[in-house]
Amino acid sequence: MSTLFRTLPLLALLANPLLTAPAHAASFACDKAETPDETAICKTLALNDRDVEMATRFEILKEVLPMGGRTKMQEDQETWLKERRTCAADVACLRDLYDARLKTLRGLLAEFAKQGQ
Repeated sequence: MSTLFRTLPLLALLANPLLTAPAHAASFACDKAETPDETAICKTLALNDRDVEMATRFEILKEVLPMGGRTKMQEDQETWLKERRTCAADVACLRDLYDARLKTLRGLLAEFAKQGQ
C-alpha cells in the first residue's frame, strides 16, 4: 500500500480541528521540562495544545515528504526550536511562534493532500 493511502486517514483527522484536540500533554515529558519555554508550554493549555498539534503534523510530514523536503522541514524545525527558546516563558511570544509554525505545517500538509487527488 502506498504511503499516500496510509496517511489519508490521518490527513482527514487533521483537517477537523475538533478531532485533533489533544490530551493535556505536550510533545515532550512535562515532568522533565527544564527550560522556561518548556515549563510555560506545560503550564498553558493553549500552548500545550499547539505543541501537540505541531508534533503530530511534523511526524506525519516526516513520513510522507520526499527526502529533500523532509530534510528541509527538519532543519526548519530545529531553527524554530531555537527561536522558541528565545521566548523563554513569554506566553504571547510562544503563541505567535506556534501559530506561525502551525501555519507552515498545515500548508505543507494541504499541498501534499492536493497532490494525492
